[in-house]
Amino acid sequence: MATKVGKTDEATQILEERKVKALEKIGNSLDALTLWFEEIDKEEWGPRIEWYLSEWYENKIKNK
Repeated sequence: MATKVGKTDEATQILEERKVKALEKIGNSLDALTLWFEEIDKEEWGPRIEWYLSEWYENKIKNK
């Protein structure tokens, strides 16, 4: 019975490590997106981003 508990603890630890790695990847992606948004030419992209956000709102948020 002790080995079964040990295997469960090991599996839980492996799962937690995978969760941490996944969250780190998500964080890195968000960081990259943040940098991209900060570096874009807002004068040129303003209307385009406004249109994309409008389409996203109309298709995903408003229809719920």
